[in-house]
Amino acid sequence: MELVYTGKTKNVYALENGNALLKFKDDCTGKDGKFDPGENAVGLTIEGVGLVNLRMSVYFFEKLKEAGIKTHYVSANLDDCTMEVLNARVFGHGLEVICRCKAVGSFIRRYGDYIESGEDLPYYVETTFKNDEKGDPLVTKDGLVALGVMSDEQYDSLKEQTQRITKIVADEMAKRGMELYDIKFEFGYVGDEVILIDEIASGNMRVYKDGEYVDPMTLSELFFA
Repeated sequence: MELVYTGKTKNVYALENGNALLKFKDDCTGKDGKFDPGENAVGLTIEGVGLVNLRMSVYFFEKLKEAGIKTHYVSANLDDCTMEVLNARVFGHGLEVICRCKAVGSFIRRYGDYIESGEDLPYYVETTFKNDEKGDPLVTKDGLVALGVMSDEQYDSLKEQTQRITKIVADEMAKRGMELYDIKFEFGYVGDEVILIDEIASGNMRVYKDGEYVDPMTLSELFFA
């Protein structure tokens, strides 16, 4: 296998069949040793979190398949902590999509003059360019279209899928007595079709139980209990 990309939480390898292989790592985004899915740098390493993230990703990708939502997921090997995926192209140099159910984290840091921490948000969708040096700058739909990163139709598809997928994740958390506050996705495209790529894992979401934040490892333990 050829290593084609070294990421913060995963490495990407090229497969002979034209697909890609994701190797999950135990690194998490955060700052000052604290986990934060909204941060753009590795902040800590949690032993075993790679496998935990893969296991949860497989669970949700299968759920999305049942719901008729296409993703890049092909198969997974839990023993190797790897996932085979379609070789989708990214938008621009990489685009992250955040869906917010509650006002916390960077949203409050930016807009705290207008909303209280923990207030409800209506599946609020944000898009940011993946650029560590510039702090993953926010970009609007108009900006994405004007820059030629995607079309109006592609953005509308991305937003609709983001909200639909977030609802599925939130419902699964609610079944287990937990509440999803926000979640980070990444989208790409195959041909003209916009699809979810990357992962759907505890390391990319902020979840609370009884008003208290649940760390990624504990979240996975509770989710699969």
